[in-house]
Amino acid sequence: MKSISEPGSRSGGAIHAPLTILFEDEHLVAIDKPPGLLVHRSKIDARATEYALQQTRDQLGFRVWPIHRLDKPTSGILLFARDPETARLASDLFADRSVEKTYTAIVRGWTDPEGRIDYPLKEIRDKTTDGKVRPEKPAQDAVTSYITLATTEIRHSVGRYSTARYARVEVRPKTGRKNQIRRHFKHIFHPVIGDWKFGDRAHNAFFRNELGVERMLLAASGLAFPHPVTGIQVHITARDGFPSAVLTLFADSQAPPTAASSSSSGSP
Repeated sequence: MKSISEPGSRSGGAIHAPLTILFEDEHLVAIDKPPGLLVHRSKIDARATEYALQQTRDQLGFRVWPIHRLDKPTSGILLFARDPETARLASDLFADRSVEKTYTAIVRGWTDPEGRIDYPLKEIRDKTTDGKVRPEKPAQDAVTSYITLATTEIRHSVGRYSTARYARVEVRPKTGRKNQIRRHFKHIFHPVIGDWKFGDRAHNAFFRNELGVERMLLAASGLAFPHPVTGIQVHITARDGFPSAVLTLFADSQAPPTAASSSSSGSP
C-alpha cells in the first residue's frame, strides 16, 4: 500500500503541437489526439480555437475528413480519411462493428479481473444534439468488455474510506454509443478518474489537488480494422499518455484481485 506525501507536478490536458502521427498512407491518417482537444468545431465548446481536424490539415498540408469521434477529454487514436470516399467506406466499418477498439483507463476501486457490461443506453441531450434526441426512443444495446491490468491501494482517505483503491483497465467497447465507456463504468460503480460529468468528484478532486492530474484518465490505445481500400488488416497502437504521477501509483501494482476481494474493505 502506498502513501501520498507531496503533490506531484501539475499534469493537465494541455495541447502540445505538433501532433503525433501514428499511421499514414495515401488514404488514411491517424493521430494521437491530446486530451482537451475537440475533433472539430462544435457547440460543445464555443470558446475553443484549436481542433484536431484543422491541426492535422495544417500540419500535413492537405485536407482530411473525420471518420469517427473521441470525446474532448479522451486522448488517443483518432482516424481521418484523405478523401470523402475513403471517409464513407471507413465510417461504414465503424457502423458495421468491423473495427476493434481498445482503450486504457484508470477507474475508482478494484474491478473484477475481467468483466462484460451489457447495459443499454438512452440518448443523451447536450448542446449539439438537443434538437435531434427523441426522449421516447428506447435505450440502445451497449456492450463493453474489460480486463483489469493492475490495481493499487494508497493510504489516503477519500470520502468515507480510510484508503483509496484504483484499477488500471483495458477496455474493449463492442458498440459505439455516446460516452459509452464512461457511462458503463459509472453503472458498475467504478467511474473513470477525471470524468467530471459521470465520475466521482471526490476522487477527481484528489487526483487534481494532490497529484496535479487534471485530465480524464481514458485513452484510445488501440485500433484494428480491415483497410477500407486495400482490405489489408491495419493495427494502430498508442501510449496512454497518462501523467507520471499516475504511473507512480501503479509502479508496485498488485495482481488483479479476485471477485471476492475486489468488494472488501477500502474505497469501492
